Amino acid sequence: MAPPSKSQQRTLAIIYDSFLWLWTVIIDLFFREIHPRSTWRIPRTGPVIFVAAPHANQFVDPLILMRVVRADAKRRIAILIAAKSMKRKFIGWAAGLMQSVPVGRALDDKKPAEGRIWLPDAEEEPYKILGEGVDFTNGDFVKGGLLVLPSVNNVAANAEIAEVVSETEIRLKKAFKGNVAMRQLSAGDGGSETNGMTKGEFKEKPLRGTKFQVAPHIDQGAVYDAVFQRLHEGGCIGIFPEGGSHDRTELLPLKPGLAIMALGALEKDPDCGVTIVPVGMNYFHAHKFRSRCVIEFGPPISIDPELVEQYRSGNKRDPVGKVLEEVTEALKAVTLQAPDYETLMLVQTVRRLYNPQGKRLPLPMIIELQRRFLLGFEKYKDDDRVKKIKKGVMEYHKKLMQLNIRDHQLSYAKYPWWKVIGVFLFRAFKLAGLALASGPGVVLFSPVFVGGKLISIRKAREALAASTVKIQARDVIATWKILVSLALAPTLMIIYTAIGTYWTYRNR
Repeated sequence: MAPPSKSQQRTLAIIYDSFLWLWTVIIDLFFREIHPRSTWRIPRTGPVIFVAAPHANQFVDPLILMRVVRADAKRRIAILIAAKSMKRKFIGWAAGLMQSVPVGRALDDKKPAEGRIWLPDAEEEPYKILGEGVDFTNGDFVKGGLLVLPSVNNVAANAEIAEVVSETEIRLKKAFKGNVAMRQLSAGDGGSETNGMTKGEFKEKPLRGTKFQVAPHIDQGAVYDAVFQRLHEGGCIGIFPEGGSHDRTELLPLKPGLAIMALGALEKDPDCGVTIVPVGMNYFHAHKFRSRCVIEFGPPISIDPELVEQYRSGNKRDPVGKVLEEVTEALKAVTLQAPDYETLMLVQTVRRLYNPQGKRLPLPMIIELQRRFLLGFEKYKDDDRVKKIKKGVMEYHKKLMQLNIRDHQLSYAKYPWWKVIGVFLFRAFKLAGLALASGPGVVLFSPVFVGGKLISIRKAREALAASTVKIQARDVIATWKILVSLALAPTLMIIYTAIGTYWTYRNR
């Protein structure tokens, strides 16, 4: 593909900046505070791959990243977006104007397969998969495709196909991992599924293995070509390397695509100087209206020339793995990595208790404190003193939840009775005044609030059903609240204006 001319580049830049300004207004309305941190680390010239994680806010994360980089570094980013999202009318149209690059994802096209699969010998032949009631030569199963197991606790194991041996045998590129996957694939272990058999029949002839889904092989050649062209022109690429948005408290394993892009660009042009900038997307209640966000940039990563030489010589696995490992460690330094939700709640509660009384900490310091508390807890969590503190803090947190109060509200208990009554009366009158002033607006625009809530919940359920990694699918809620508001708010304004105009005309 030929690079755009200078006039085309100017036109694309104007469209990009205009749309980004519009989205910036919307993002500023939704979020109470977006705080960039360490933006001085962003290279002002040369090709850059921005690697952002965790991907906790479906279509909102790219907008925040583009807005901060454009405002602080004066650079424009072409975001890699799922081809499935590009098929949505409005989103695809807007993403196209923002010069996004569509990326096909195999798991987006997975479908149920007939029959069952199992692992005959997990120790001696972990790459050998056998099937029953399925024909692996029917064209659905190809080299590079995926076998996907049923989801357990919103996690579904998958493995890449290396070779279709026969109608009933497949060889994997890498073995399935995890105890759950091993139990699912165990020969003679059908779990709770009986396919209508009686208990006696099932005991005599138990089901082997598990039902499964199959995903096709996706050729990403066109994607890499588009990325290489952008990088060789000195541009910027933005990628969320976890492969999709999620609402987990920890990073998902990074996809190798980001390493292939960096190594491939340097293989084609060793002097292009491409760097990788890790970006941490740290939210406080990302799915809620008027929440807060800290976007932190880590030190740029330069690829070792020796890794590029290994990649050029045909030994691609080792350099790709090393680049992924380096990027993963860099992302851990700019994000909060809690192993589970309970640990995250523990660290956040300890941070609030640690906060000096009467002092409001800056948002970046709050993130840094939580990160350090998390690192300290992970290192000393087996210490008896830490266990005792954890027990006390969690009981304190549970008591606050039962009473439906926050930490800072406990300080009110020290007020004298006359001050408590005074504060209560002042806030009661203030609430009444604000309610009186905002009442008409709340009533007129209640369809936006109600519609945004209901539609975002429905979309979250759909996303959860289709996902193998989401927990509650909160990562899609903010996106759909914004999209619904964009559609309903102007529509209501037009309707109310039309009604008011008609009423004025009839009663002038």
